[in-house]
Amino acid sequence: MVRAFRKDQFDILRCSRCGLGRTSGLEGFDAAEFYSEAYFQGGRSDSYADYVASEPILRAEFRRTVDFVLSLGGRRGRLLEFGCAYGFLLQEATPHFENVHGIDISEDAVAFCRQRGLDAVAGAVDDKTLRGPYDAVIGLDVIEHLPEPQETLRQVGLHMAQGAFLVLTTGDWGSLLARITGRQWRLMTPPQHLSFFTKESMRQMLQATGFEMVSCSHPWKSVPTSLIAYQLQRLAGVRPRNVRMLENVAVPVNLWDAMRVVAVKR
Repeated sequence: MVRAFRKDQFDILRCSRCGLGRTSGLEGFDAAEFYSEAYFQGGRSDSYADYVASEPILRAEFRRTVDFVLSLGGRRGRLLEFGCAYGFLLQEATPHFENVHGIDISEDAVAFCRQRGLDAVAGAVDDKTLRGPYDAVIGLDVIEHLPEPQETLRQVGLHMAQGAFLVLTTGDWGSLLARITGRQWRLMTPPQHLSFFTKESMRQMLQATGFEMVSCSHPWKSVPTSLIAYQLQRLAGVRPRNVRMLENVAVPVNLWDAMRVVAVKR
């Protein structure tokens, strides 16, 4: 890997063959501490304004995701969402699958899930938290946060049924917007984001972990207006504050710099 540029105090490295980006210089970074309740409640600049307050908008978006997964035609047995946060997708998926399971590094988020009767566990994605075989696995905007994404997918694959579907969303570092904006790209936020994927790097990682990528698209997404305002403040260099009157207002967004990847377990 070669150094692409420096963002804040972190070097961003790029693979010259597949385009994968990695954040370097993470000594002392504690993911469990970083993704505390503050991360979901506007306590960090690179975070959500108020995740729980945006529940109606988020659940409507996750409902569309569940419908998309169902449209793939797989078995509606066991579903896993890793990076399940406060369980809003799990709630939308529960009526459609025999068993729904969530994993998240945030103990606060998992405690919220359990209060709602959801099957969720706090920790990393490994043999201690996985309970397959799963018929469908979802990871929404989470793979870029993981210190070892390839190992995570390998572990997930070991707990999936043959022919099961994996659906991932993440930023597209090969997109036009990412190339134009460079270090100022909206998703270039180390140490929150540790990896920056291109379509080719994603294909190679999936192939190396026992998956076949069957599609890659850039879908529209309904986003809470409060989150947009929060992040625009961050990009403008001012301390972001939550605009509460915008929490339940959604805006359809597509900058074609976020991809949805579908893969099948072979």
